[in-house]
Amino acid sequence: MASPVPEAPLTAAAVAALARDPAARREYSALTPPFCLRVAADAALKPPVREWLAALPCPTLAVGTGPLAAVCDVGVATATQAEALAARIATAPLAAAALVQVLRAMDGLPLEPALTLESLAYATLQAGAEFRRWRAAHDRHSLPTATGPAVEMMRTDDRLTLTLNRPATRNAMTVELRDALVEALELVLGDATLRHVTLRAHGKCFSTGGAPDEFGTAPDAATAHAVRSLTLPGRLLAACASRVTAHVHGACIGSGIEFPAFAGRVVAAPDAWFQLPELKYGLIPGAGGCVSIARRIGRQRTAWWVLSGQRIDARTACDWGLVDAVSTD
Repeated sequence: MASPVPEAPLTAAAVAALARDPAARREYSALTPPFCLRVAADAALKPPVREWLAALPCPTLAVGTGPLAAVCDVGVATATQAEALAARIATAPLAAAALVQVLRAMDGLPLEPALTLESLAYATLQAGAEFRRWRAAHDRHSLPTATGPAVEMMRTDDRLTLTLNRPATRNAMTVELRDALVEALELVLGDATLRHVTLRAHGKCFSTGGAPDEFGTAPDAATAHAVRSLTLPGRLLAACASRVTAHVHGACIGSGIEFPAFAGRVVAAPDAWFQLPELKYGLIPGAGGCVSIARRIGRQRTAWWVLSGQRIDARTACDWGLVDAVSTD
């Protein structure tokens, strides 16, 4: 059977006609298929139409090359690539819409309000149907019992090494590990004599991100937002970023890259790979990644990465600016 022909992106005339139609905004939202709008990147649009396009309550995809690549949420080269992205968006349109709206709104915001915006959107999605559907289909499993400190701290003169120490769980960002990181980073912020801080991890990988078995275990979404406002390791890491170098290796998934991306310098091992899988949970990055990653690689590339769910390797991450260097060993 032949593959379906990808939907053609809208022309400038078609977009302009939509912008004049008051009902069009309802047709392009997280509530109505196709859940996104595809437009030719070379379409010549007047400023009012560009503003209408940039404010749609759904992802906008610019296809090809041209000035709209900077206006839309994501730019792709071909209609086939846009079709694949649209299919992913349709699996969790509420989360996809929230993602692009957050990225648009926080563009240029200072750190604190940007983190607050991300957390509020994340909390909203935790109370939403897409996340509830994922939780209902997900079997919970107990994490292996671990001993020793969740984060090892070793100081030599003005140098401190912080090492994630839960290799049996692939350093999943559990509540225990999160709280240990908060305690360690509060120590760094309270001691100006610690001039060089190294962040690394034991085991096969830096971190596979949040532990799915702990997702949604707060009493309610509002309480979860309040907890993130007090105990987000990325906020503290950003405050001492100029002193911190993060060394990452193996899998760096979700918060496993959102958190170290706040460091002033990130060095990846050659075997490092990176992924933001939150869309499949009906969520967006919630460990500060909408802020830390977008500030490293840009809003459009961040949106593409989350919406596509693709893995990227260390060299690609370095080319993007997600990491600052790839080590030789």
